[in-house]
Amino acid sequence: MSGIEALLLTVVTAATPLLIAALGELVAERSGVLNLGVEGMMIMGAVMAFAGVYYFDSMALALLLGTLGGMALALLFGFLTLTLATNQVASGLSLTLLGLGLSGMIGEAFIGQPGRYLQPLEIPVLNDIPLLGPLLFEQNLLVYFSFALLAGVSWFLFKTRAGLVLRAVGNSHDSAHALGYSVIRIRYLAVLFGGACAGLAGAYLPLAYTPQWTEGMTAGRGWIALALVVFASWLPWRAAVGAYLFGAVLILQFHAQAAEVDIPSQLLSALPYLATIAVLVIISRNRLTASSNTPRALGRVFVPDR
Repeated sequence: MSGIEALLLTVVTAATPLLIAALGELVAERSGVLNLGVEGMMIMGAVMAFAGVYYFDSMALALLLGTLGGMALALLFGFLTLTLATNQVASGLSLTLLGLGLSGMIGEAFIGQPGRYLQPLEIPVLNDIPLLGPLLFEQNLLVYFSFALLAGVSWFLFKTRAGLVLRAVGNSHDSAHALGYSVIRIRYLAVLFGGACAGLAGAYLPLAYTPQWTEGMTAGRGWIALALVVFASWLPWRAAVGAYLFGAVLILQFHAQAAEVDIPSQLLSALPYLATIAVLVIISRNRLTASSNTPRALGRVFVPDR
């Protein structure tokens, strides 16, 4: 039983940053903005969070700095794509390259330095329940935040007027503008929310996953989060299912390597990304699934005076 508990706990640990980042990007894409810079925002969140621990020895400040790091790059992306009306795909890719390079420069002083581990919140009595206790009632703050975020995003998108407006902007920005809604303001807020989630997801890595800083420690998780949004057909609960499936794949490749399975280690390391490609290919072959819930204005530039 302890082996099963350990495996499930590591799956939750691996899935949490994917879920947080995917939910943030899902909201941004629901507004009609395609931000391919999730990887860059995550790595900036990671390095800023480690800086908060290293310089200020404060976990709260580290989480705040990580969130702000992601939001700073998101704001830059918003300025380029929403204010200057540049191409969203090119700007997103540039944002990832910027984040990777800038984080490497900032984090050079942190290589080899010890970090701090975000301690789990133990709920007395409940955490003693076999299997479910450690899994549900002995997690760190960000795991519980990811559950709350999932519920909050679902409620916002489908149960509130503001969520309806945001989805309307993503489906037809011209119609929303004609009705008097500020498309640019709504999209800025959605992009900033996505940046905050990506930064917080990145902060999770040096604070709760591996308490240290290593260059490029996001290791493609931002791209997986982007794929999760498509996998989920822009529905939050499906993003949660996908995050835990991909989290399981991430962990199983480590367990396979530890068990000395007779498969090249390079192939095992590539499993999460091969799974991502396979899922996207399967979804793209089904046109009904691929187009289901897709924001009609996704990736399209909007200029109010045109």
